[in-house]
Amino acid sequence: MRIAIISDVHANFPALRAFSETWDELWVIGDLVNYGPNPNEVIDWVQTHAHCVVRGNHDHAIGFSTDPRCSAPYRAMASETGAFTNKVLSEQSKRYLERLPLTVERRLREHTFYLVHATPSDPLFGYLDKDAPQWDDEVRATGANIVVTGHTHVPFIRTVDNQTLINPGSIGQPKTGTPDACYAIWEDGSLELRRYAYPVADTESEIRAMPISESVKADLIQSLRTGGVSAKQVSG
Repeated sequence: MRIAIISDVHANFPALRAFSETWDELWVIGDLVNYGPNPNEVIDWVQTHAHCVVRGNHDHAIGFSTDPRCSAPYRAMASETGAFTNKVLSEQSKRYLERLPLTVERRLREHTFYLVHATPSDPLFGYLDKDAPQWDDEVRATGANIVVTGHTHVPFIRTVDNQTLINPGSIGQPKTGTPDACYAIWEDGSLELRRYAYPVADTESEIRAMPISESVKADLIQSLRTGGVSAKQVSG
């Protein structure tokens, strides 16, 4: 069994379109929308290809017309692109986001998986970096062999006793110091973090055409070009 795991696409369809992995199942760990120019295209693609999808804080914000609770460096970007997303997204797509589960539990033979966008105790908004000691209790509480999370846009694999915690990073807005899209592969008990280049210029061009302020366009483009280096790597 080969599972591709992606997260935090953030309406960046050129990055998603360039994803060329093969899989038996595709799992999406939330945040399909906001920041990027193509929310409808991303949702359509995910609905066609994904086997498991959990709701992220930006999906929740659009589906329920509420605040995604971003940290200060991302607040203006989230607010302006959220208004854009709300305007262009179909009602059907909004209802799709609203109905996404907060967590998914899967069993594959002897392996149990727990999928959540942020943290098990706070599925939408909990923010812990990879070295946070609170992860130990969070992971143990699930009882799963493998806990899959997203939200931070930073890929990592961590072991807690005999359990594994993995964050695949972000497809659409990586915070790794490079513009490469990040993802993970689980295959027959083995986990691997991977990345790939995509045509960032295509996303930049579409961002420039969005009806948002020039300052937010510049921040979004700079974040894509640098892999988040220009902004604090905090909750987005």
